[in-house]
Amino acid sequence: MQRKTGFLTFKVTEASELLPFIMSALDGISRTRAKAILSGGGMRVNRTITKQFDYKLKPRDVVEISRQKPKHTFQNRFVRIVYEDNQIIVIEKAVGILSMATSTRSLCVKSILDQYFLSSHQSCRAHVVHRLDRDTSGLLVYAKTMEAERILEENWHDIVTDRRYVALVSGTPTPLHGTIRSWLKDNSAYVTYSSPVDNGGKLAITHYRTLKHAQKRSILEMKLETGRKNQIRVHLQDIGTPVCGDIKYGNGDDPIGRLALHAYRLCFYHPITRELLRFETPIPKNFLAGLE
Repeated sequence: MQRKTGFLTFKVTEASELLPFIMSALDGISRTRAKAILSGGGMRVNRTITKQFDYKLKPRDVVEISRQKPKHTFQNRFVRIVYEDNQIIVIEKAVGILSMATSTRSLCVKSILDQYFLSSHQSCRAHVVHRLDRDTSGLLVYAKTMEAERILEENWHDIVTDRRYVALVSGTPTPLHGTIRSWLKDNSAYVTYSSPVDNGGKLAITHYRTLKHAQKRSILEMKLETGRKNQIRVHLQDIGTPVCGDIKYGNGDDPIGRLALHAYRLCFYHPITRELLRFETPIPKNFLAGLE
């Protein structure tokens, strides 16, 4: 065991699950206490926050356990807190809610976080630095200070090292992995059109690979080289595998009753400490169920 500011650090010597490892590492603390540390976001494996009780540890993994008490308990059907410190908060957004309001009365992730900060006696507000569509779920980072917001906004493309999505799509792409490159431009009805040559729009580049495929559908991973409006949805339509549940760019295939697009990985340098943070959520279970 090594001691660091704010964390106790342990190196894994033999395969184990995370929950019993914590209980053993902390001199036999109770199962309830170990679960509280996990659910409170006080656990990192190889510098990635995890709350998965049965996470499989391997020899040479590094486990860090926060020495601080778990933060204010927060529960909301639309928002799950993944990580939080004094400068930023990372959350997983559910389907059906905007990242920020379009009017003063709109329920959105920002308003939910602002209420959480108020109820937990934090003197801050949630500052939006990037967004997900209402019907896209997944990881988002919000700044809690003006300084963190400024650094994230001004240096977003340098700070973010990896941002990936998974989608349940209709059909299987040929080839199974590749790069889609086109120019995207909206028409007067705000429908985004794709062109293989410059149409006066913005160049968009998406790298994709097939993770799983069945007879009718596939699960794809997308890594964005650019971040254009509707980029993933239009590009997957381009290659003949539209996102399931996409009423705008899809083909009517809707096995799970939602837009099957999820921002599952987000890696970036902390705007203040410059520490590399890595966050990842599992592929949604209904994507796997809808595969067949």
